[in-house]
Amino acid sequence: MRLFFFIGVIASHFIINGQPYNLPNLNFNYEEYEPYIDAKTMEIHHSKHHQAYVTNLNKAIAGTNLEKSSLNDLMMYASFRSEAVRNNAGGHFNHTLFWEILTPKEKQANPISSELENVIKNQFGNIDSLKAKLNQAASTRFGAGWAWLVVTPQKKLIVTSTPNQDNPIMDVAKDRGIPILGIDVWEHAYYLKYQNKRGDYLGAIWNLIDWGVVSQKYMSAINDPLLAQIEKDTWPELKEFHRVMSQVFHPSEKGNLDPLKNRSGELLAKAILLKNSTPPLPLQKEEISKALMKLVKQCDELDKLKSKNAKTEVLTKKIAEAHDTFHIIQGLCQD
Repeated sequence: MRLFFFIGVIASHFIINGQPYNLPNLNFNYEEYEPYIDAKTMEIHHSKHHQAYVTNLNKAIAGTNLEKSSLNDLMMYASFRSEAVRNNAGGHFNHTLFWEILTPKEKQANPISSELENVIKNQFGNIDSLKAKLNQAASTRFGAGWAWLVVTPQKKLIVTSTPNQDNPIMDVAKDRGIPILGIDVWEHAYYLKYQNKRGDYLGAIWNLIDWGVVSQKYMSAINDPLLAQIEKDTWPELKEFHRVMSQVFHPSEKGNLDPLKNRSGELLAKAILLKNSTPPLPLQKEEISKALMKLVKQCDELDKLKSKNAKTEVLTKKIAEAHDTFHIIQGLCQD
């Protein structure tokens, strides 16, 4: 019996809604995924493992400014997060995507879209070749992790894998983009039925992958502003400046100017490197160029003011102004 479940609601929850996070319902009852995944595995995987990620994520962000962050924001800057936030935000996102793309074969209502099928043919030759690449990524992932089909910021498809509960949205991932298909290769995803035979599980899982849902996710991904955010975040000089800025600005908001005084020269050096670097194509704009020049001037002024032992209120005002300029380039900070 099909449960009432709306993919669009869950997808918007990732981007818009705040906390607390909740365990999503499955599309179907546990036994309906058999024989490819047994009912007991589905029950434990969903009601125990996924529930633990949700519970621990809510616990990790409780009472912090991250309570107001979207799930995408929690993941985008994973390198700035605690291990608890990184692991549990990833676990919640990854599993929700996994449940969404699994449908018993006889209930798969829509075939793969012509748009997605054409892209797959152009990049991989055919769907079977794509499946082989995904199976290879999944089978060679050492230990626990995931295999992914990802839409990149250039709107291409790539196959990649990540360890543990990381995913390609995260800034810790080697290959970045929006995942539209994920295969869980943690042992708890298959061990009760397949034991240590990961390959048998990977052969069976394709009977449940709903290409109609994957097609919907492809169309959503190529139009998602998140791709531009990810492309911006792959600008290494911006990322390095962001890291230092966050470490000196946020303490200043609480009246602690020591990090700024100790690292004003480093902040200036990172600003100069950022200005002299090449931005991603979508950011090669006049307003960004002007903001980069202004940021260097402001950081230079900050360093000189620090050397002259400027008053706390002056330094606080100036670092806030530099932070505002940085917003023009980076967008709103999520750290």
